[in-house]
This record gives sequence, structure tokens and C-alpha cells, in this order.
Amino acid sequence: MPRTGRPRAFKRDEAVVAAMLLFWEHGFESTSLAQLRVAMGNISAASFYAAFESKEALFREAVDLYIATYGQVSESFRDSSLTPRAAIEQGLRRSARMQTESSHPLGCLLVLSAATCSLELKHIQELLSKERQKVRSWQKDCIERAIKDGELPDSTDISMLVTMFDTFLRGISSQARDGVPIEAIDAAISQLMSIWDTLSIKTLDGGVTN
Repeated sequence: MPRTGRPRAFKRDEAVVAAMLLFWEHGFESTSLAQLRVAMGNISAASFYAAFESKEALFREAVDLYIATYGQVSESFRDSSLTPRAAIEQGLRRSARMQTESSHPLGCLLVLSAATCSLELKHIQELLSKERQKVRSWQKDCIERAIKDGELPDSTDISMLVTMFDTFLRGISSQARDGVPIEAIDAAISQLMSIWDTLSIKTLDGGVTN
């Protein structure tokens, strides 16, 4: 009976989780192959390349895992079962809670990994930018739905609101890394949502005067 070779000394799924946490903590460029191999059970370079082909291929897999797990907090932005306001607020609060939890690296992998990339790794920055753009488009769709449903006035500056909410969302990473408590971020979200409420009040006032 022909031999199929030695079995791998690591479980692939667990290895990808370990890699994701390293990339999340240190970024793509600062995470070395040596660190990855140690985290994966001290596997050899040959085993690493046989399983993942390259550090970049592993990173892409780790990003996919992040999006499918921790990144699911952003799904609230496109939850049509919620009112647009509730979808925006829930997306921000869920993301803030996730990014400040101590059971994993603080902040957002999609934000922090891009911040540490050099110009030679522009394709990595573009990969992460495309993922962030998806969330931004969900926010835009949510605001457009609010206008269509009459929750916000037709005169609403969509681009401004998207930029405001998305800038806040991405800024949570630095706040989390700086140790800002979730209570403070939650309070800031409440103030941020008051801008939406002000616009909604204008809609109601307009309905009265018409």
C-alpha cells in the first residue's frame, strides 16, 4: 500500500485562527513567518508552504475568517428587519463591544492591518479597503432606505452621514487600543445618533407644516 506521507502535526482550522489573531494584533507586514509557524504548533517552513502556499494567501484566508466571525457585527448595517436608525445604531454598538473585548486583540483587523502596510504592499491595503467599502455601502443603503421610508428628509446629505458614521466606526480601533472603555464609546454613539434624531425631527416638523 503506497504511503501518503506524514500527517500534518497541526489542525488547519486552528492554524488559521492562530494566524488571524496574530495578524489582528500586529498587522500583515509586522507578522513574521517565524511567528506564524510558532503559533501554528512550531510547524516547519515546508509544512507551512504546503498548507498555505504563502503568507499572503494565509492572510487572505484569515481575513475571510475574521469577516465570517468577529466581522459579523457589521451585518446589522444591512439588516432590513430593523428600522434604518436601529440598524445604524446596532451596527455601531455591536462593533464597539466586539472591538473592546479582551478575549481577542483590540480594534478591527480590517483597519489595523492596513495601517501598518508599506507602499510595496499596496495590494494588501486595497484588499482591506474593498472589505471596508462593503460596510460603507451598507451604511449608504441604510440611509437611502431611511429617506425612502420617510425616516429622514429628502434633503439629507447622504455622503456626509455615511462619512460621519463610517469615520466613527473606523476610529473605534484606535480608541480601543488606547484603552477607552466601552461605556465612553457607547455614550459617544448616543450623541452621534442624536444627529439622526435631529434630522428626523425636521422631517416630522415638515410633515406638520405641509
